[in-house]
Amino acid sequence: MRVKDQVVVITGAAAGIGYGCARRFAAEGAKVVLSDIDAEKGKAALESLKGEGAEAVFVACDVGDKAQVEALIAEAVKAFGRIDCLVANAGIVKGADFLDFTEEDFDAVIRVNLKGVFLCGQAAARQMVQQGPRADGTSGTIVNMSSVNAVMAIPTITPYCVAKGGVNQLTHVMALALADKGIRVNAVGPGSINTEMVRAVNNDPAAWNRLMSRTPMGRLGEPEEMGNVAVFLASSDSSYVTGQTIYADGGRLPLNYTVPVKE
Repeated sequence: MRVKDQVVVITGAAAGIGYGCARRFAAEGAKVVLSDIDAEKGKAALESLKGEGAEAVFVACDVGDKAQVEALIAEAVKAFGRIDCLVANAGIVKGADFLDFTEEDFDAVIRVNLKGVFLCGQAAARQMVQQGPRADGTSGTIVNMSSVNAVMAIPTITPYCVAKGGVNQLTHVMALALADKGIRVNAVGPGSINTEMVRAVNNDPAAWNRLMSRTPMGRLGEPEEMGNVAVFLASSDSSYVTGQTIYADGGRLPLNYTVPVKE
């Protein structure tokens, strides 16, 4: 168990990639603090995780609100005594033609997807520094959830792409700023993952074909596969890795053409 007894805080953990990360961390022996703005779904996720034998708690949090973020970190410490890892996963997406995006939609996405990563990372890092070094001499790890869209632009989700590009640079800055404090900071860049949002295109053959034509491996990724990467980045297996984004995307990012889709 690579992260046995580590305390990990995961935002946006009620479903999708966040919950997939929670399952993988729990399976590897971590104590999990699930957080989400949707308390009802979050509590349901907690019960499911505990049903699998996990040691876990749920704390509701709007990651764009500094006071709520600080309360999340405090509650995590109250529950388990410390924090070893943060997975800053919470995110939203809004779609529109570029000329039709409203200022409110742009601000909403940046607030959650970029500002939220900053606020959570800063609060978690402060707690890790306050705790002091662990037995191995390090203080903790932070894993930010980026996206292939940090690099590849899709105009109909402009603020999402902008925010994820910011997450990549924030990951670089945090890694440099926190290296001498014993904190490693990295990111995961998912491609098309089998979440509720992506499954919505399943009943649209044309949309599904477009999705698969740019996915060389020919399938969606699973949330738990993103969790596998996050666990690696939180474990001693990645002890000399910091400031990096690992793209778990089925080969999408290197692709400069489309591939035939099996009927």
